[in-house]
Amino acid sequence: MNKIKLGIAALLGAAGFFSFYFLQDSPVVVRVIVLLLGLIFATVVILFTTQGKQLFSFFKDSIEEVKKVVWPTKKETLQTSGVVCAFVITMAFFLWAVDSGLMAIVRYVMDQEG
Repeated sequence: MNKIKLGIAALLGAAGFFSFYFLQDSPVVVRVIVLLLGLIFATVVILFTTQGKQLFSFFKDSIEEVKKVVWPTKKETLQTSGVVCAFVITMAFFLWAVDSGLMAIVRYVMDQEG
């Protein structure tokens, strides 16, 4: 029975998409409303399937978990950003120094052979 419901939901969603393109001569508002209705009806049908109920439960649990997240303060964010910027600048200088050194070595070797 779930497969039939999922098939009906897929057909409703597809009907919304096809209607959006089929009604090219209609105003954009009508086309968007038909598309949204197809997607809404498909979603409603999906919610009555076992997989839909599990998905809805997953979304509810996800929202609860996001509420538990402890976000950093402004001070912590600025400190972390400062450390990252300092590290990037230090690495850029280090890589420039290594590149310059290697280039000097290559120039020295090329002049010796010539």
